[in-house]
Amino acid sequence: MSTGEIYLDLETLRLSEEVPGGWSNIKDFGLAVAVTWDSVHGFRHWFEKDAKSLVSELARFSRLITFNGDRFDFEVLRGYTSLKKLQSKSFDLLADLKRKLGHRVSLANLTRETLGSAKSGSGLEAVRWWRAGQEEKVAKYCEADVQLLVDLVAFARRNGHVVVDGQRVPVNWR
Repeated sequence: MSTGEIYLDLETLRLSEEVPGGWSNIKDFGLAVAVTWDSVHGFRHWFEKDAKSLVSELARFSRLITFNGDRFDFEVLRGYTSLKKLQSKSFDLLADLKRKLGHRVSLANLTRETLGSAKSGSGLEAVRWWRAGQEEKVAKYCEADVQLLVDLVAFARRNGHVVVDGQRVPVNWR
């Protein structure tokens, strides 16, 4: 088992309105692509056929860093295999901020305010791109989001805060 941390983001095959049960049935959204980053392997792309291998790889790490992973990314992966080994290792930046602030924040706003960096698209656009056969564009978009996560955590570790609604929010993301 690795003792390091791995960052994860994913994009789906389907939108909430296309799945019976919508947001209460995220496991049926389907995995288009997942991107991971860790200090040994760098960026890696995982597709639907790789879902079980991805979960096995994630289980090797002691910490899984996501943004909304507990509610979304892990739920998508649950549609393919058991995630019992992952939940206790999860560090979800959105969940941490929501506990502190009492409300959700978007990754787009958080990265714009904290890093001055903009997201390169949205989940809705990613599904459209995927369906248009632009798989590499979706993978690069997802990779860019993972890079934003890596940069956010590095900023927070250096500075002890992130910026939300123009205010410094103290965080301990060690």
